[in-house]
Amino acid sequence: MTKSKIKILREGINSTFQDLGRNNLYHIGLPFSGAMDKRNYLIANKLVGNRDNEAVIEFAYQGPIIKVEDGSVNFAISGDIKFNIKKGNRILNGECYKTYFLSKNDKIDIISTNNSVYGYLSVSGGFDIEKNFGSFSTTVRANVGPNNGNKISKNTTFLIKNQKNEQIKKNLKYLNSKIEYIRLLKGTNFNYFSKESINGLTGKEFSVSKLSDRMGMRLQGPEIKNSKETNIRSEGLVKGVVQVPPDGNPIIMLSDHGTIGGYPKIAVVISADYDKLIQTPPGKKLKFKLIELKEAEKLHKLYQMETENLLNQI
Repeated sequence: MTKSKIKILREGINSTFQDLGRNNLYHIGLPFSGAMDKRNYLIANKLVGNRDNEAVIEFAYQGPIIKVEDGSVNFAISGDIKFNIKKGNRILNGECYKTYFLSKNDKIDIISTNNSVYGYLSVSGGFDIEKNFGSFSTTVRANVGPNNGNKISKNTTFLIKNQKNEQIKKNLKYLNSKIEYIRLLKGTNFNYFSKESINGLTGKEFSVSKLSDRMGMRLQGPEIKNSKETNIRSEGLVKGVVQVPPDGNPIIMLSDHGTIGGYPKIAVVISADYDKLIQTPPGKKLKFKLIELKEAEKLHKLYQMETENLLNQI
């Protein structure tokens, strides 16, 4: 049976293949990478009947235009996204969290995210691409991952594996909710910072800088003053850790972060709030709140339960 094929007519912004990420490669300088918004990634795959760790296309702000070159495709888009479907002379407004069936020459135009950053496109059966270091995740800065470790580009084509010729009809009623605070745990260098700076971190607002990407989110707001050392010996980093460089503007390390760093670490974003953090676009405000480890563990369990309940509704 001939495999279905798609062609990229517009690449969009920062469109890459992603899955749940790579494991245990920090020792050679490779981060986990993977989908920035784990919940939306999992939902996208479940809607089209894929296993949890199948590759999807992740895009930021604006997604690609995709044409079905051969065969047929079942697809779904998750996130808060505006997109349409072109079937001949007809243009249909697309709905997120709903499956669609496309035939040869049909197109998907992912126009923009709505007051958010990342969205996900999944296809039934998955993309016929190769894993690198046991993962479909792309880390562009290291040129690691499928598509030669690069962003998806215009006029490239990809085959679909194990596609179903019949239409899949699934949907999920889901709202990408917001929370008032991004919650933090104390970092390993928390005591390097004055009480005034701690109060500034947790009592005032920060803006997300335009200089933010999959590697890190730069913040602008009250200066966080280091009262001990502005630089430390480089040591291991984790996703969500908040580093403070000498200029006092915090940087939150995200999924493609470097594996070591030499700026003091004031805090770390709890895993339950990470999806919401990364969906905050440049110019928007963030507020932070310090919590204790036991509360963070409870919130993580709640996040996992909520995600599982959503997946079970599909």
